Amino acid sequence: MRLLELAEQNRKEANKLLNPKTKSALGQFMTPGPICLFMASLFDNIESDVKLLDPGCGVGSLSAAFVDRALSLGVEKIELDVYDIEEVMLPFLDKTLKSCANEFGEKFSHKINTKDYIIETSLRIKNLFDPEEIETYSHVIMNPPYKKILSSSPHRISMSNAGIETVNLYSGFVALALKQLKSGGELVAIIPRSFCNGPYYQPFREQLLSETSIKKIHIFDSRKTAFAEDEVLQENIIIHCIKGVSQGEVTITSSPTSDFHLDEETGQITATDMTQRQVSIDKIVNSTDKQKFIHIAASPREQDIVERLSPFTSTLDDLKIQVSTGPVVNFRLRDDLRETLDAESVPLLFPQHLNGKVHWPLDGKKPNAIRVSDSSRPWLWKNEGYFLIIKRFSSKEEKRRIVATLYDSSLPGDLIGFENKTNVFHIKKVGMDADLARGLYVYLNCTLLDKYYRQFGGHTQINASDLRSIHYPPLEILRKIGSELDSEVLSQNQIDEIINRELDLMTEGKTTDPLKAQEKIEQSLEILRLLGMPRPQINERSALTLLALLDLHPDGCWSKIQRPMIGVTPIMDWCRDVYGKEYAPNTRETFRRQTLHQFCDGGVALYNPDEPNRAVNSPKACYQIAPELHSVLLTYGTPEWDESLKGHMGNISTLVEQYAMARKMEMIPLKLNDGTDLTLSPGAHSQLIKDIIVEFGPRFAPEAEVIYIGDTGAKEDHFRKERLAELGVTVNRKGKLPDVVLYWEERNWLLLIESVTSHGPVDGKRHGELAKLFANAKPGLVYVTAFPDRKVMAKYLMDLSWETEVWVADAPTHMIHLNGDRFLGPHT
Repeated sequence: MRLLELAEQNRKEANKLLNPKTKSALGQFMTPGPICLFMASLFDNIESDVKLLDPGCGVGSLSAAFVDRALSLGVEKIELDVYDIEEVMLPFLDKTLKSCANEFGEKFSHKINTKDYIIETSLRIKNLFDPEEIETYSHVIMNPPYKKILSSSPHRISMSNAGIETVNLYSGFVALALKQLKSGGELVAIIPRSFCNGPYYQPFREQLLSETSIKKIHIFDSRKTAFAEDEVLQENIIIHCIKGVSQGEVTITSSPTSDFHLDEETGQITATDMTQRQVSIDKIVNSTDKQKFIHIAASPREQDIVERLSPFTSTLDDLKIQVSTGPVVNFRLRDDLRETLDAESVPLLFPQHLNGKVHWPLDGKKPNAIRVSDSSRPWLWKNEGYFLIIKRFSSKEEKRRIVATLYDSSLPGDLIGFENKTNVFHIKKVGMDADLARGLYVYLNCTLLDKYYRQFGGHTQINASDLRSIHYPPLEILRKIGSELDSEVLSQNQIDEIINRELDLMTEGKTTDPLKAQEKIEQSLEILRLLGMPRPQINERSALTLLALLDLHPDGCWSKIQRPMIGVTPIMDWCRDVYGKEYAPNTRETFRRQTLHQFCDGGVALYNPDEPNRAVNSPKACYQIAPELHSVLLTYGTPEWDESLKGHMGNISTLVEQYAMARKMEMIPLKLNDGTDLTLSPGAHSQLIKDIIVEFGPRFAPEAEVIYIGDTGAKEDHFRKERLAELGVTVNRKGKLPDVVLYWEERNWLLLIESVTSHGPVDGKRHGELAKLFANAKPGLVYVTAFPDRKVMAKYLMDLSWETEVWVADAPTHMIHLNGDRFLGPHT
């Protein structure tokens, strides 16, 4: 991974130079090293001669990851074509590719293209007729930019001339690259999930499905995950396709993080809590769906949601109901907008007026009314009947995507305005009858539909076309539901019970409610919180582990929980078989170290209760729920629960409290060279800080003053703020400081030392932060990263910044210097 490490350094340096506004506008988010590593691992066949394409390559991180893997496989020859038009990137790209050439040797060649990939390639495809002249690449790896493109734009016109119709840069990049791929060639790309649905991406989906076989898809559990450094809220997927081969099963993996790494036990690239499953293509694309929507279910539990809703087959056309984007575009009718209703105006509903019910009027900047004029009248509808209104955009804080509000035409006036950021269900621009509207309201707000939509809705925008593509209950069922409602205010549980009742009647109870599994998981999470488990254990992995220790199935009840003795691998098998969550085999240690270990420490579970002296590495090692807790959990959901839990918590310390008591008993004493006595919090971080003061300082900066020590448990312990100010540095927030600051007066140096157990090493980003914070320092600056041992150091090598020093506590007499023009000293 040496080349990827160099590219990662280049990426971090280049990222500082990009214009944030341009970067966001064009979707210029460079691929982090761990994701590059994973993407390069997805290719099935990298043989002797490779011709690789990397369009929108940035600094060449993906290419470097590919070349790293090719070297490990003994590939003889690589021809590489890369494209990027961002001038800031080019010097870093050149450095990355020269490193690849130096590492690979004379049989590596590359060409940097600075022309627009879409314009250039579209023209080439248009002018060439021989497929052999177009299909020249054996492999494609990419993270293309993403930006909507207008029908009149040069990119759209160029692609159209080449026979490609699409609406975004990213789908254009992929579509063109597929044209350039040889039969049997492979493509791996990280792209937004938005192409999975909607009419605008239908031609792209059709090309993807007709020209390639989808082999692997990776999804991220959170839209913050893939490009977290750039704070990108985008649902991305990684897709692996092979051109011109028959479609087989698809491997779907998912992960809550993007910390991809090599698992030494299996030799596979994995991530924390990564799950995997294999499905047939008909589970992803319904063969009868003319629009070819792509449904990506990360688990059988998600697939069950699709199948649970399958009895509802009606379309809006069948129901004779329409859904439209709100017709009032406020900036086009600006002169007619009014803050308050008057004799010449009628109510206007914005998304801000919708919050479960219609709240109108509202105080604020948004108008509440619109004047009826010759300009506005064509965009106003009759204020008659019942409408369903859905916000087109959901915020990142909202738990649900689809939230419908019922409007009964009770606002004053004969006309009503619906603003453009809403979607409105109607019948020929008039409201529908009460029973039909109320039935539709229940369906649109049910949890099953929201979960279903998320599987193909790769963005927070809800389009009217998306709502048209959904299947609905039959007309008679919608009217039945509506006629039975006693109140328009229903709880989520009541809504879900109504829909599940109708589904049970239609299927005669042959399908089960997949939401019951989620309910049990959420109950398990609640219990872990009440038991005082620390935050790192409040996750689905730990919740499922608790359920496994109780053998509690989705349809089971707490009053019948069991106490099986069960090992780590059987727990993982149970999660797969009972709750449809199949974890990758190499996550076994995560279960043991990050869930079961804490369960035992916290009195939740017992380790080897049948044979406490069993060897640690025994295949018979097992766990069992603690008997005292088992008795308490039998009362969950009953009137006795609160009192039972209170009694239990009074008899057993929580894990958090145990850790606090242990820390108090294990405080680390430290005496500074000026005689000051300090007490540091227990743990590896503080031990390493002590080693820095006691071992590093006397060897490499003798008699240096200790200006600052950042202790994980006592940030106020030692900070000579006035002395630091004398040296030219004034700080308001100590959290920005490195873990240790030493001043060596003899050399007039400030040594800024990071302990990896606190904020990680001095990488490019941290180097820049410290340089800015200490910009006015009078002494020279020396940047040092301290590690407890070389094994930990190895994990962070790819992150270390050039022109810094590395010290390892288990080899205290040695230093490692990274580049620069001198050893241990300031760099200017």
